[in-house]
Amino acid sequence: MMISDNNFEQKNRHLKQNSMHPTPINKQLAVKTDGFINLVDALEYAAKGESGFNFYDHRGELESVLSYRDLRDDARVLARRLLGLGCKPGDRVGIIAETDPMFHRFFFACQYAGLIPLALPAGIQLGAHKAYVGQIRRMLESCGAAIAVAPASHMAFLEEVTDELDLLMSGTPEDFDSLPEKENELVSPSAEDIAYLQYTSGSTRFPRGVEINHETVLNNIREIALHGLNLNSEDRFVSWLPYYHDMGLIGFILVPLIAQLSVDYLPSRTFAMRPRLWLKLISDNRGTISSSPTFGYALCARRLRPSDYERYDLTSWRTACVGAEQINPVPLKAFAEALKPCGFDAKAFVACYGMAECVLAISFAPLDLGLSVDYVDQDVMTSTGKAVPVEQSAANVAAYADCGLLLPGFEISIRDDHGYPVEDRQCGEIFLKGPSVMSGYFQDEEATLAILDSDGWLDTGDIGYLVEDRLFITARSKDVIIIKGRNIWPHDMEVVAQRVQGVRLGGVAAFSVTGFGDEELAILVVETRERDLDQRDRLAHEITELMHEHFGINVVIDLAKPGTLPRTSSGKLSRFQSREAFLERQKNPALHLPGTVEADRKIA
Repeated sequence: MMISDNNFEQKNRHLKQNSMHPTPINKQLAVKTDGFINLVDALEYAAKGESGFNFYDHRGELESVLSYRDLRDDARVLARRLLGLGCKPGDRVGIIAETDPMFHRFFFACQYAGLIPLALPAGIQLGAHKAYVGQIRRMLESCGAAIAVAPASHMAFLEEVTDELDLLMSGTPEDFDSLPEKENELVSPSAEDIAYLQYTSGSTRFPRGVEINHETVLNNIREIALHGLNLNSEDRFVSWLPYYHDMGLIGFILVPLIAQLSVDYLPSRTFAMRPRLWLKLISDNRGTISSSPTFGYALCARRLRPSDYERYDLTSWRTACVGAEQINPVPLKAFAEALKPCGFDAKAFVACYGMAECVLAISFAPLDLGLSVDYVDQDVMTSTGKAVPVEQSAANVAAYADCGLLLPGFEISIRDDHGYPVEDRQCGEIFLKGPSVMSGYFQDEEATLAILDSDGWLDTGDIGYLVEDRLFITARSKDVIIIKGRNIWPHDMEVVAQRVQGVRLGGVAAFSVTGFGDEELAILVVETRERDLDQRDRLAHEITELMHEHFGINVVIDLAKPGTLPRTSSGKLSRFQSREAFLERQKNPALHLPGTVEADRKIA
């Protein structure tokens, strides 16, 4: 059925009035992940079944349904409307990626029209209006976008952004739905055509547009479906992750699509306020696969009430992926213990490693075994980079999650500072090669050449080690703190600091700055709700003592209010921005936060 002017909204109003139901699990089609040339092929096959996307509101009630069949029909119509604007093949289309059917419709309309979509952040931090508008403007400018679309909730921001840009059109979905449908021919993309641009998280620099073609994305999705998740027709996805992050876009839009499975969505903003709705959705719809960074599991566990244990049935949740940031085992253990009465099995945890430059996933821990942790001597790790195993109860121990084996298409090389491969259990920089590696950063040859060599090896910027082909991640190379020739992983410092009572989980940023004589000083910005001056002094003193005990270094501790630490659009802590903000406070005493423990050496 072809969908005409504003028919999508009319259809959903009609469904609500007639007891709307979510799309079912895949009961009709044989699960197929091979043989697709492009994303259009994948959607055309999925449209033969009854599965699709389901969108829930801030109360956890079903708000709208978009089957794969309706998505195909909507996308075809919208594609002709976009082409009617005079778009050329390869033109870029920026989509404010709210948890809404409009994103799916525009993303796949671009596939049918031969245009290149890019997901723009929808999350806006309180008091960050100017920064958000500037970020969206830079992203649209950097790719030379021709079209931009936003839901009504974000239209004021988009108008401010596009006021200085020369676009063919910007507006709401309703504005585009009112365009005439021209009789333009829809040409199926080739495997080499760019499928989309995925902007990186920007945790260590301004985000760049990763260029991913159809062959590359389909290869990674297929390996995730077959080797990472072992999908079957009984599976059902549940997600609150934002679509502008690769885990949200690839993991919970494109992976279910290629396997013809249904997905249930909770808005990211709703999850932040009411995380227990995530559990309710999994329980009510018998979800089998859902993912989160560590902080999501921790937030959910903190908000649980005793009455919840009888409310949720999580026995269907077979795969709980953990990724997108450094994996801290402590809150995951707390989550599993808290939800054990609801039937959650800790063996469902699956540690993953990935990055946008490789579409999404690089490695998966084995299914059904739970989180495996490598406990190593922190002193030896700090001084030599060697991961020497010790007992969990050892005096000075660091813990790293086993991220499993690489997906079959990847080759890996872990190298020292001179570019030579290192042995097992020796930390080094991670290089990857394979058919899921990006072709480059869009229209940025210099940045591409800096990390992708002529032989196809990608410098991931991550540091880690191997143990019999299993991968362990320790840090981002740009974040490593070097004090007197010793490499200290900032994540380790952050985890140790969070042991102190009064420090918020996930509320610590470690980095270094240059002091007098070019000596590096370690800095810890620590979020706390503690206001009593004596307690603040106690907290700072305990953290300082732990840093001496575990790392043998002096630190400058900057106590901050909750919500102070900057994060990327996907919610990751940005140590780079934390460092910049700290240095700005040093220049301007008016911005300086109370509670700083001054080092005996001033910062230059």
